[in-house]
Amino acid sequence: MNVEMLRAFFGWCTLLNWAAMLVAVFFMTIARGITIRIHSKMWGVAEEDVARYIYVMMMWYKTAVILFCLVPYLVLRIIA
Repeated sequence: MNVEMLRAFFGWCTLLNWAAMLVAVFFMTIARGITIRIHSKMWGVAEEDVARYIYVMMMWYKTAVILFCLVPYLVLRIIA
C-alpha cells in the first residue's frame, strides 16, 4: 500500500463519514419529532432525553472522524 492509496482511502473515509453526519443532522432538524419518538421506543429512554443523547453521540462521532480520518488525510497531503 503506497501513500497515494492511503491518502485516497482517508479522503473517501472522511467524505463518507461527513455525509453520514449530514444525514443525521437532516433527520434531527427536519424530522425531529418522529426521529425522537423512534429512538425513544428503540432505547427505552424518555423522549426529553433522546435529543441530548443523539447530540452527544454526534459530537463524539464528529471528534472520531476528525481524529481518525481527517487528520491522517491532511498529514498525508502535507508529507506527500
